[in-house]
Amino acid sequence: MNPLAIELNDAIHCASESALKMLSKLGLELYMPKGIITQAAQAKQKAYKYNATLGIATRGGKPFYLPCIYNCIDAFPPEDLFSYAPTKGVEELREAWKEKILRDNPSLQADLISLPIVTNALTHGLSITADLFCNEGDYLVTPNKFWGNYRLIFSVRRGANISTFNTFDGVNFNVNGLLEKVEECGKLKGKVIVLLNFPNNPAGYTPTEQEALDLAQGLKKIADSGVQLVCITDDAYFGMFYSNCFRQSIFSLLSGISPNILSVKLDAATKEMFVWGFRVGFITFSAPSGAKGDILLHALEKKVEGLIRGTISNCSHPSQSMVLRALKHPSLTDEINENVAILTRRAAKTKEIVSHPKYRDRFIPYPFNSGYFLCIKIEGVDAEDVRLRLLDRYGIGVIAASSTDLRIAFSSVEEENLEDLFNTIYNAIGETREISQTKQ
Repeated sequence: MNPLAIELNDAIHCASESALKMLSKLGLELYMPKGIITQAAQAKQKAYKYNATLGIATRGGKPFYLPCIYNCIDAFPPEDLFSYAPTKGVEELREAWKEKILRDNPSLQADLISLPIVTNALTHGLSITADLFCNEGDYLVTPNKFWGNYRLIFSVRRGANISTFNTFDGVNFNVNGLLEKVEECGKLKGKVIVLLNFPNNPAGYTPTEQEALDLAQGLKKIADSGVQLVCITDDAYFGMFYSNCFRQSIFSLLSGISPNILSVKLDAATKEMFVWGFRVGFITFSAPSGAKGDILLHALEKKVEGLIRGTISNCSHPSQSMVLRALKHPSLTDEINENVAILTRRAAKTKEIVSHPKYRDRFIPYPFNSGYFLCIKIEGVDAEDVRLRLLDRYGIGVIAASSTDLRIAFSSVEEENLEDLFNTIYNAIGETREISQTKQ
């Protein structure tokens, strides 16, 4: 093992013995090389005469650029666009995003969390977290309604056993189902990775405040019994809250509540700021209670930095610069709220429509209160057959999330078209049933 990795592992052991045991084999081996990036960072601070370190071309201290490109985005200085971004991301952006996290989650303590590290959107953050903490055979617990890419990231790439529970207990989030599954897996392995995505994709559900509190306290009780928990919050749709839900990240309730809980918050400007193509995400850690937080968080940061360096080197500088500018813009909150208000009206209209009893003989909506989506349970026919019927006959695209469930993005349908959409879905289910019965 590289001496730098050993040094980081010793630091983590000193800060939190429990946290060291949560790392994967790869996580233990990760380090940030003291190579070009480290030397260039030192040169940036001290080389006031000539800086001949990084592999970029400069003129007058500014990076070379093509006017045909820069003329489209000349509101930014060239150094904020064309030069390499730091491996951990633009420092000012990282600081601004931490401030945003603390504003959005007032119960969080600033000294409990790390400075966010920039990732190539949230998927990259999930991949980093899997590499850092997930060994082959580890258990990952998540609701049975989950984003399919989790399988590729945690199961296919890292060999995790994905263990699910029923997302809902009637009209409520199934807190007891989650806790029972975590406890069961904890007895088998002693370590469990818990992955929570709220607002949920595909179900569009965020726990109520009481459900969130019960969830956090239940996980604390399991962790305090000796099970090591890596709790990951996938906050991709954070802020898209419409009715009766906990409006902070679950990360805020899990941070520093047990010596055996290490929390990881994954989020992104992607959906929160409606910049899907920018691919700017963040990974933020919270130390277990009783840990030497500064030491632990610094060591984890260096391991993540090494992983980024060893895969994509760094993230897009222009995207980071544009997100930073938006975070500093005085109208940002108002502009976001304007878009969220549109989504809120669409969600309310959707709930009004799907709650009508006339649909009950063909589909039943699952609870939803946030995010971009809702799921409906199809009665009497395979959801994939209905999906194809909608696509081939009506030119309507939906997602077959399972053999029984359709995922519908009300986020991408105008409010005045929602009733027609669900009436067409209702008709397509009936037609598909008839076709299925004829074939039999």
